[in-house]
Amino acid sequence: MQDFIHFFETMSSVYRSGALVIGLVLFWVVEGAVPLFNAGYPRLHHAALNIFLTLMQLVLAFAFGIFVLQAASYTSEHHFGLLYLVNLPLWLHALLGILLLDFCGGYSIHRLEHHFSLLWRFHIIHHTDKHVDVTTGLRHHPAETIFRLSSQLFAVWVGGIPIGVIFLYQMASVFFTQWTHANLRSNRRLDHLLSYLFVTPNMHKVHHHHEKPLTDMNYGNVFSIWDRLFGTFAEVDPATLHYGIDSLPDAADHDKLSRLLLMPFRRRNKPKPTDL
Repeated sequence: MQDFIHFFETMSSVYRSGALVIGLVLFWVVEGAVPLFNAGYPRLHHAALNIFLTLMQLVLAFAFGIFVLQAASYTSEHHFGLLYLVNLPLWLHALLGILLLDFCGGYSIHRLEHHFSLLWRFHIIHHTDKHVDVTTGLRHHPAETIFRLSSQLFAVWVGGIPIGVIFLYQMASVFFTQWTHANLRSNRRLDHLLSYLFVTPNMHKVHHHHEKPLTDMNYGNVFSIWDRLFGTFAEVDPATLHYGIDSLPDAADHDKLSRLLLMPFRRRNKPKPTDL
């Protein structure tokens, strides 16, 4: 187990970036062959817009990510955090660390983004995509990166999570983000069975429906247990979904880069996020 964690701890940023790119390309090619919804939109333009937003996120992610790594180094060196209160075997420390990262950096911050107006102003960019595919997982306002990494930083300080476990979780998060957003037909029965533990494509796509209450369901990132535990799990026929956001009828709000970047700072009438 030590060697397994050490592998992720020492993995270079080139390999991590390569895994992201390879996964993105593979899913993008396959979804063109077996789509859940027939394309009917300019896939290259759509992908270029979402990938450009990702490149902007990476600048902030690199800068702010340093704080996360420094926190992980400190907690490991000084055995600081809840997971160090008892002498846990490494496999259990890693598993609990991954669960804590997923709860704080996945489920919790995502749910908060839907229920606090300031956070929703930035997160709404992700929901404006009317053609959900693998590149939609990359579609976030750059400033949202700070919210996401802040929640991971909190988990690291509270739990005491080593760098190798953080990188392992981030790699898993990349895979699940690509898989669950990809415009792929999936086996309904297998998807249903997997959704008892993991976030699956049919489960997550419910979250991209254009109307409440489905927009405010299925917040999970890697594990579905949080949605089931806290009553935010929903399962519907994915073929009945309509993507986008009903409070933004103007097409330019969905596919214009300048509109997306400035959207959090514009005054406009939209439904207030619901209470937690």
